[in-house]
Amino acid sequence: MALLRRLQTVRALYGTASIPESLYMFGSSRSYSSVASNVPRINYWRSSSCSYRGHNGLPWACGSKMTLRTTMSAELLIFLNDKKSVTTQAKASPQARKMGAQVSMTSPGFVYEPYAPREPISFWQRYFTKSGWRRTKEDIILELKSAYAIAKLRKTGYSKKKFYIEAIELFKEINLLIAIGDKTSLRKAVTEKMYSGLKNEIKQRESMWTSVFWEMVEPVVKIRTLRARLIGVDRNDHDKVFIQLTLEFLTKQKFEAYGSNGTVVAGDKNKEVLVRDIWVFEKSLFHSNSYWRLCGRISA
Repeated sequence: MALLRRLQTVRALYGTASIPESLYMFGSSRSYSSVASNVPRINYWRSSSCSYRGHNGLPWACGSKMTLRTTMSAELLIFLNDKKSVTTQAKASPQARKMGAQVSMTSPGFVYEPYAPREPISFWQRYFTKSGWRRTKEDIILELKSAYAIAKLRKTGYSKKKFYIEAIELFKEINLLIAIGDKTSLRKAVTEKMYSGLKNEIKQRESMWTSVFWEMVEPVVKIRTLRARLIGVDRNDHDKVFIQLTLEFLTKQKFEAYGSNGTVVAGDKNKEVLVRDIWVFEKSLFHSNSYWRLCGRISA
């Protein structure tokens, strides 16, 4: 009887494998606003250790394609069918509704699924325990969502090399604007919610220091993409999506702060400090002339 039940389970899994790929991957372009994520706030001027643990590689080549497809189909269907449109949270003000005005969303206003490093697990635990199997499926789902988001972005002409160049320039520009306190120019480079947080950050810093010096030493030591996510804004039009790319910057930076009489009160501009930053950039894929903006920073 146990053997019969096992055969029935395998048969059901193979039946799931026949589900068209477009059925479950299509859902990835819907919004995932049902998960309310709060991005950790970090202090802007800080040095952090650059030593961090690597992540276990996913066992892409350790099993057959059919095994991956059968185990993933049911999992993805369950995941994708449970998502709601972000429009359920983006509501117009009473005055706008009274006037019949159409609200144009320029940003979802949150970071979806903020990146967090996965705790490494041993080979034995990953392949020979139920918790390891569940963890492997979770890791694969996370990677598939990033792969789908990047694939959709490439259809708009995305190039990783060009984007990295643009991201590094944005990284330098935004840091310099924060250093000199140029809130007017900063507003154009970040989302509305991010601007509100940075404005308060600058105000708090100016209450402590009269001015600051900041410089990034080029070239960048390391830059890589940690995560990619799509956020839909219209359940009836799956092309209306925002994309968020989480990048890791490993750079050498110089910093020095000055008091009211011009004396140095913190830092040393002659000393290079290795700093790890994790920034989230956002762009609309359905607005013409849209461009990348900073929408969040994650504690490294």
